[in-house]
Amino acid sequence: MAKKFPLQPKHPERICWGCDRYCPADDLGCGNGSGRTQHPAELLGEDWYQWGDWGLEETSGESRQATDDTPDPTQ
Repeated sequence: MAKKFPLQPKHPERICWGCDRYCPADDLGCGNGSGRTQHPAELLGEDWYQWGDWGLEETSGESRQATDDTPDPTQ
């Protein structure tokens, strides 16, 4: 079973998020020669999980609903 994916980790820059190993950024265990995979919060912001279908289960206190005060990009 895969580890639960954290929605808002305190220090996402310290970990590679490319697989279920969650290796330290300075000691990658995949061995594929690539760099660290960033957490979606680093790329998309803290509310990254509220948009799209990430396939993550909701936990109490965490909402995946978009707010109504979001500006409409078509206007």
